Amino acid sequence: MFISGLVAFFEYDLKKIIALSTLSQLGVIIFAISINLPEVALFHLITHALFKALLFLCAGVIIHGNQNSQDIRSYGSLILNFPLVGVCMNLANLSLCGLPFLSGFYSKDIIIELAAQSSWNSFIIILAFCSLGLTVAYSTRLVYFTLTSYRNTNVRLSLCDSDNVLVYPILNLTFFSLLSGPTLG
Repeated sequence: MFISGLVAFFEYDLKKIIALSTLSQLGVIIFAISINLPEVALFHLITHALFKALLFLCAGVIIHGNQNSQDIRSYGSLILNFPLVGVCMNLANLSLCGLPFLSGFYSKDIIIELAAQSSWNSFIIILAFCSLGLTVAYSTRLVYFTLTSYRNTNVRLSLCDSDNVLVYPILNLTFFSLLSGPTLG
């Protein structure tokens, strides 16, 4: 969980960052199982699957619209070219970070709260908290590089706003990834 978060923080390939983030969240799930919370681990797995699928779909649209470039250093100000994808990707990232009242908050909060109350070794608990802090760090870095940094002039086309084949799945996943936490919890 810690190592994959640390590697994701220093990675520049968009798909690798999201994949390493998935590996980190699988570490959270295994951590929940290790402190005897299998139901909470399943809950986190379901909520995580929804917003991670949204992240991968948004990443695919961004990569395709940037002439198949996966290097986030070549992106920038994509929110101007991909407004719907940018908003949905930010919501998925915020859910991944565990922002209150989004789906990732409900599953991670239960794991963190019960882990802090457990009688586990303090080092393990601190390492888990640091790992979750790394999730916020690499998600913030991803948002900065892809959506808010310098203006990108390499964008070839904006598919998402005009192609219903992409709009409907993105909007559906956004809806379910935002509301799955309080509904399933």
